[in-house]
Amino acid sequence: MIVAGILTPLEDALRAILDWLGPHGAIGLPWGWSIVALTVLVRIVLVPLTVKQIHSMQNLQAHAPQMKEIQRKFKGDRAKQNEELMKFYRDNNINPAASCLPMLAQLPVFFALYFVLRHFHGQEGDNLSWLGLIDITDKASTGWGPLLIAIYAASQVASSYFMSATVERSQRILFMVLPIAFIPFIVQFKAGLVLYWVTTNLWTVGQGLITRQLMPKKGAPPPKRSSRTPPRGGDGDGDGAARKQPDPKPKPTTAPRRVKKKKKARR
Repeated sequence: MIVAGILTPLEDALRAILDWLGPHGAIGLPWGWSIVALTVLVRIVLVPLTVKQIHSMQNLQAHAPQMKEIQRKFKGDRAKQNEELMKFYRDNNINPAASCLPMLAQLPVFFALYFVLRHFHGQEGDNLSWLGLIDITDKASTGWGPLLIAIYAASQVASSYFMSATVERSQRILFMVLPIAFIPFIVQFKAGLVLYWVTTNLWTVGQGLITRQLMPKKGAPPPKRSSRTPPRGGDGDGDGAARKQPDPKPKPTTAPRRVKKKKKARR
């Protein structure tokens, strides 16, 4: 198989890491926990791409009003709309694909781990089960695998919710429905592969929660003014200036008329 041949170096590396983490390696973890630890190591290696993803999401959120205005303006011309959006991305140094980089980088690891587990055999006497519940070499449809599938579905929906925070509502709904549609295929995978995907989903959820804290929050709108609402600044008006007192009653500018007394007539 061509894909298997291309991924052979990565497959050998993952097998060596699992042997190092596993019961007979230097770390001595059970095989299930070895998968979890392998997932954490992969996500640590992808931290630079994750940082780019966070910056891209922040940039997209900051320019969301302008992009919505472009979409509204060229709603009837999809080609022109895409052209203007691409120009807007270039002018503002936005890479909309950066939010998908960590997921795309994990796909080769996912397929390589699939080939590793397909030919994975423990030594005689090894206990491949994790807490007596999950055997990483069995299909996820057997034993307690359905419980792992349910955790996968919930974690995949949650991670899709955070990863699609900057896309349109219709696309966001599609991203959250697809994990449920993939369940009939997921149950045919090895339990260890599903365990890997569940762990990376939980990592993505934690990353999404942290990203939300780092993103700038929009300021709350100012409270509405009413007739009873005192002006800002105490006795000042809206710009902080002191309230002007009403002018006193103007004084008359003309001098009062003098009344001449009539002289008494002489007798």
